Amino acid sequence: MVTYSQNLFDAQWLTLHNDMSKAVKKLSALREKLDDRINGTLKGGRPPAIESINRQCQRILSRRFLERVLRITVSQGPDEIPRLEYEIDAQALAEVADTHLGKNLLISDRRDWDDERIIKAYRSQFIIEDVFKQMKDRCRGNWWPLNHWTDSKIHVHGLYCSIALLLRALLMRRLRQAGLKLPIKRVFSELDAIREVVNVFPRKRRQKTQRKQTVLTKTSEIQRKLISILGLEQYKPNPLG
Repeated sequence: MVTYSQNLFDAQWLTLHNDMSKAVKKLSALREKLDDRINGTLKGGRPPAIESINRQCQRILSRRFLERVLRITVSQGPDEIPRLEYEIDAQALAEVADTHLGKNLLISDRRDWDDERIIKAYRSQFIIEDVFKQMKDRCRGNWWPLNHWTDSKIHVHGLYCSIALLLRALLMRRLRQAGLKLPIKRVFSELDAIREVVNVFPRKRRQKTQRKQTVLTKTSEIQRKLISILGLEQYKPNPLG
């Protein structure tokens, strides 16, 4: 099955043109050196061999599709100095754009799945990749650091790491259902920024206990939404007492 993505095409088209621009600059510099030797500006040493120029051109065209869209001709001159000519093949560039860019070939053994399901499964891979990325996060990750050495303790560690990952997924699901779409790191940073302050007032005459007031620091609009969505109002600080 062949799929097409306009976003992928745009990214690959831009990458190809950037690679072509860099390759043309390197080829221009290489030809300039050869021209300097032909004109006598560059003297001394032996002139480069055709094989050496061909190897340099191969390295310059090592990026994908460059050998197809850039035509290079290396020839030996009568003075035993190689000549280098190059040009962009517009027809080859159009063929690459029509046959390769923006396309993916999907191969699956799921014979009972229709095309739409296969495509959705392929394009949902980023979800699993993001899960593994979260598990490797050493700041709020689920797996590292692993301070255990016996199999039984590692199994228990893996269990509560999986539970933590599940709770994070449920947290993000509740936020998305409420219409708040934020990355998981942004959610944690916003929650971490919510601080509780305890104001202790001096004891007055004949007062047995000191008066205390627990308040939150100033919260942003996103933090107030998180408090509301996650039902954290019940944990709001107590009034003056």
